Amino acid sequence: MMNKLNKWSSFVILLAITGLISGCSDQFLQDKQNYDNFTAEIYNDFLGAQGRVNFLYYSLLPSSTASISFDTPSAGVSDDYSKSTEEYGGFSVFVDPTLIMDNTTVPDYIYRENKNISPYGRIRECNMVIEGITGSTLTVAQKKVLIGQALFFRAWCYYRLVKIYGGVPIIDKVQNPMIGNGGSTELVVPRATTKACIDFICNDLDSAAIDLPASWSGTASADYGRVTAGTALGLQGRARLLYASPLFNRADDQTRWEASYQSNKAAIAKLTEGGFGLANLAAPGTNASGWAKMFSDYTSPEAVFVTLYNNVKTSPGTNYDRNNGWENSIRPANAGGSGGKSATAQMLDLFPMADGKKPGQSATYVYDNLNFFANRDPRFYRTFAFPGVRWAFKGDPTSLSLVSYPYIGSNYVLWSYSWYDTAANQAADDKSGFAADGLGTSNASVLVRKRSDDADVNAAPQYLFDLTTGLGKSFSLSGAPYMEMRYAEVLLNFAESACGATHYADAVSALIDIRKRAGIAAGTDGLYGLDAAISGDRAKLFAAILYERQIELAYEGKRFDDMRRWMLWDGGAKQETLNSSWKLTGFNGNTCTYLGLAPLNGQRRTGVEIRVADNLGQAATTNGSDPILKKPIVRPTALNLMTDATIRVSGSGSAIDVLANFYSQNLYRKTKRVDGDPTYSVTFQPKYYFIGFRSNMQQMNVTLKQTIGWADLENGGADGTYNPLAE
Repeated sequence: MMNKLNKWSSFVILLAITGLISGCSDQFLQDKQNYDNFTAEIYNDFLGAQGRVNFLYYSLLPSSTASISFDTPSAGVSDDYSKSTEEYGGFSVFVDPTLIMDNTTVPDYIYRENKNISPYGRIRECNMVIEGITGSTLTVAQKKVLIGQALFFRAWCYYRLVKIYGGVPIIDKVQNPMIGNGGSTELVVPRATTKACIDFICNDLDSAAIDLPASWSGTASADYGRVTAGTALGLQGRARLLYASPLFNRADDQTRWEASYQSNKAAIAKLTEGGFGLANLAAPGTNASGWAKMFSDYTSPEAVFVTLYNNVKTSPGTNYDRNNGWENSIRPANAGGSGGKSATAQMLDLFPMADGKKPGQSATYVYDNLNFFANRDPRFYRTFAFPGVRWAFKGDPTSLSLVSYPYIGSNYVLWSYSWYDTAANQAADDKSGFAADGLGTSNASVLVRKRSDDADVNAAPQYLFDLTTGLGKSFSLSGAPYMEMRYAEVLLNFAESACGATHYADAVSALIDIRKRAGIAAGTDGLYGLDAAISGDRAKLFAAILYERQIELAYEGKRFDDMRRWMLWDGGAKQETLNSSWKLTGFNGNTCTYLGLAPLNGQRRTGVEIRVADNLGQAATTNGSDPILKKPIVRPTALNLMTDATIRVSGSGSAIDVLANFYSQNLYRKTKRVDGDPTYSVTFQPKYYFIGFRSNMQQMNVTLKQTIGWADLENGGADGTYNPLAE
């Protein structure tokens, strides 16, 4: 038995290295065994028990490039969640005006035929680990630190389900289908109330916070990346904020906001004790370079809940590669990436000006729709890439001898403007031009740059530029970490909770810290561009916090959850048509009206294309027919975000001014159609705030009640009776 035990222990320890310290070590898994090939004796050996905990990390850590699914949250890609917000265009199933989902077509985030990889299969795995370690012969201290991690992941599984469905069945022990009374009928567990689920999650996280350390032993340790007491309390703060938000808190119950405030306050205190905080708070760097660096930094104090990766290349006989695909997904094709992600005009125009004021509200800076990059919040330059900006990398795609790859990485400039062959195509909002520098007809002029491992910011990037991986995959071998929860989010959760509980000074202070770290100037009033009125106006303060979340957390997969929590597609209108008790009685009866925001329903997202100006005329759609280069017009030296000021001073000759003048003389901003048929607009149905179970879930559990607003398979297709708001 000991030989088998030791062999399993070695496997799971190596497995842990794959998931936990891949960016810091190259000693990876080399002897993969069956995950279930163990007996209860494994828990009596600390390394064996730790290996079982490590398997939870391997199974449950979020993915950096995943779409929303049953096993991972949205990570900022253009998935069904993000395409339901301002961040990406294209109608997802949640906002498609031609589709009303039912219980046969609704996305399924809970049921899987393979029970081992379903949400409840993962919960069962957590329960097995908790029970196995509890009944083991390990010391009390050993048990605590291991069970604390398992409790966190069980809570993590339930949190992801509850924010989608409301209450779900609570399974807190290992069920044995072979040992059941009455034919194992006790294995069929009904849905608990949402409140019971939130309490269960928070109790698990309270216990985890007691058992876990405030920090592990540092970045050089094999324990780097493990969840901490602060991680547990940070997730608890998230869960309590969810329950305090209008989605669940229709009457604006102050006790829920206070509970959320206390949880997030405790999270901040514990994270501070563990050495966590806003990365580079005292050194935001030129154009937010300090802010940008944390996304590729394995020593960042920002990483509260982090997935680690490696840059190991798959080869015959190996299976321990774990690469972060984000860098490759955002890099343009002529740099060796997969083509990039198009930003919407709504996001481009959303970011503050350099003084922290919204475009159109600044007394100092006039927003220029064409020169959109002038005088903006420093985070703007690390969130978007646009024509004329330097975006360096470590690599040389020119060795492919293709005209599509015009720059070595150290000199790379994104010249993504376009031109057309006819005036008709140039005017059409559903036509794309032919782009400069070999970018072709799939051009996107303004790209998402967020979370980039920029070679100017990070002199030793986490990726290995590898041309042998194939065209469009040169950055795929990346070991950059992915932060599912970072300190800035915890601070914003705290600010929102503080506002709800009327601790206004705490909320404003948190916003100031976020903006100070971004590099926004304090201003004469010391408010970093914030409106002084928020200090005493709850609705305005809530709106300011949600706006800050849009900027700080852009393209990190958080916007859909924020919109759902605050019901921002329609403000909660028509909720009473689903159930009379669902009517908003707090927040002035409509969250959008309360916050002073336009509902997203009825709007259309648009794209941005920077094309050559009308006076340059049309040209053939070939690589050599760029009207600007044929004139010839000299393109300005690249805007270097590490050295060039971002504040445009007319006539100063600064890099930003030169680029702005080039735009004004030679380029035009075209509005592109990204939401399909122009007669359609975003349409989020009232019942989608709580989606129902797909029919297969009810087939497996006949006692499972369907959510109100969705057809109940077990009741002849009648309306569901489960109320996520009932306590």
